[in-house]
Amino acid sequence: MAAKIKKGDKVVVLTGRDKGKSGEVVKVLPSEDRVVVSGVNTVKRHQRPTQTSAGGIVEKDASIHVSNVALTDPKSGEPTRVGFKTGKDGKKVRVAKKSGEVIDV
Repeated sequence: MAAKIKKGDKVVVLTGRDKGKSGEVVKVLPSEDRVVVSGVNTVKRHQRPTQTSAGGIVEKDASIHVSNVALTDPKSGEPTRVGFKTGKDGKKVRVAKKSGEVIDV
């Protein structure tokens, strides 16, 4: 199955403590159905010092379930669902359900 949300997409968080926040998808974990979005679901981790980095409390973005985010519509900027259509050249393309606009990667 083709991925509805990919790395580099602009998404909006629909539920949870970061509801309403938006950001860019940094990493996709397809086996776990999760995505890492920049600036969303930030957690603090206690890091042990290594040769390359100093120790201390480090803030990093944790993953969020893919069902809790929605792609941003390229036309209006609102959250939208994703559909698929075959383009003019016969390739499968992602389409925003709200506006019908093609989502380019």
